[in-house]
Amino acid sequence: MDRFIIRGGRRLEGEIVIGGAKNAGLKLMVAGLLTADRLILSNVPKIADIETMQTLLRQHGIAVDPVDAEGRTLSIGGPITSVEAPYDIVSKMRASILVLGPLLARAREARVSLPGGCAIGTRPVDLHLKGLETLGATIRLENGYINASAPNGLVGDRILLPFASVGATENLLMAATLAKGRTEIVNAAREPEIGDLVECLNRMGARIAGAGTGTLVIDGVEALTGAEHAIMADRIECGTYACAAGITGGDLRLIGGRVRDLGAVVRTLEEAGVEVLEEENAIRVRRTGALRGVDIMTEPYPGFPTDMQAQFMAMLAVADGASMVTETIFENRFMHVPELNRMGARINVHGSSAIIRGVGHLSGAPVMATDLRASFSLILAGLGAQGETSLSRIYHLDRGYEAVDRKLSAVGADIERLSDDR
Repeated sequence: MDRFIIRGGRRLEGEIVIGGAKNAGLKLMVAGLLTADRLILSNVPKIADIETMQTLLRQHGIAVDPVDAEGRTLSIGGPITSVEAPYDIVSKMRASILVLGPLLARAREARVSLPGGCAIGTRPVDLHLKGLETLGATIRLENGYINASAPNGLVGDRILLPFASVGATENLLMAATLAKGRTEIVNAAREPEIGDLVECLNRMGARIAGAGTGTLVIDGVEALTGAEHAIMADRIECGTYACAAGITGGDLRLIGGRVRDLGAVVRTLEEAGVEVLEEENAIRVRRTGALRGVDIMTEPYPGFPTDMQAQFMAMLAVADGASMVTETIFENRFMHVPELNRMGARINVHGSSAIIRGVGHLSGAPVMATDLRASFSLILAGLGAQGETSLSRIYHLDRGYEAVDRKLSAVGADIERLSDDR
C-alpha cells in the first residue's frame, strides 16, 4: 500500500492544470447507457473512480474505448446485455447507483446493488427510489439489491425533492429523458456538474430546460443519439489547490479553473485572506498576509460545498483567531479532525460543528486518510507543517485526484510517493 512523505514549510508558486471533474465525468459516462450510439467524452480525468465506472459500464455490455493514447477521450456506447450492477463493483463507488435510472429508462429493468463509497454518512437512496416510483417504476429491495422494472416504460410526472439531492436529481433527470411526456423535478440540485450533464444530454437529443435553477423540466423523447462533449474542469480540485496556496503563503495559477463554478468558495477564501483573481482560462490564487479565521456552513450549491470542508479546516488550523465549521450535508464528515490534531491543530467537535483555534504552526506526524477529501486535507496540513508528515491509506485520494505528487512537486512542494516495501 502506498503512502506520501511530505516535508513541509515550502511556499508553492507556479501553475497547476486542473483536470476534468470527477463529479461530472462519472455521470456523463453513465449517460452513455441512454443510447446505442457512441458518446465521445474528452477531458476525462485519470483517476480510480473513472476506471471503476468503465468496469461497471462494461458489465452492462457497453463498450468503453479510449480514442487517444492517454485515454483522456473515451468512446462509450452499444447494446445493454446485462441490467445487473453487482455488489463487487458498486461497493467501491457510490456513484454506481446512477446507472439505475438510465437502465430503467432504456432497458426497462434494473438490478443494482445498494451502494458503497466513502464512509462519511448514510446518504440514503430513498429519494432516487421514490422519484423513480413516481415515474411508474416498480421497486423491490431484496438481498442487498434494488430490483426495479417498468415494462411499459417510464411516464413523466412532477417530482418534489424534500431536499436538493445531487445524486437523486441526476438519476431522475437521466431517467426522465426517455420517459413518456413531461417530467418536472422541483427543488432540483443546482451544482455546475448538473449543468454539464444537462448540456451533454441536450446534445444527445434530450429536451431539458432549467439548468442552474431549482426546477428542471424534461420532455421525454423516443431515443437519444451519440454526441461529443468535453467534461468541465474540476471545481473541487481547483478549490483544493487554492487552499494549498493559502496554507503555504503561495501564489498559484490554476489553469482551467472558473470563478463562477466555485460559488461560495471564492468568497470564503477572500474572507480568510487569500486573494482570488480571474484570468483568461485560469484562476490566480495568492496569499500575501496572514490567514484569518472564518465561519463556514456547508450547503447545497451555490453555498459552501461539503467536498471543500476538510481542506478549509486544514488551512484554518493555522489562521489567526478562531473559526467554526458546521457540516449540514453529511453527519460523519469530521473523521480527519483527530489526525489534524495529531499534527498540533486545536479543533474541538461539538455535534455537527467544529471549533478551530488557530495555532502558529503544525508539526509533521504519521497520519492516516479516512476518505477522499480528508486525504487531501492532511496533505495540505503536511505542506504547511514543520517537519515530515507520512500519510498512509492514500488509495482514498487516488479515487478523485490525479497525479497529486507530480502537480505539487512542480510548484515547489517536497512530496514523494512511496510503496510500503520502501
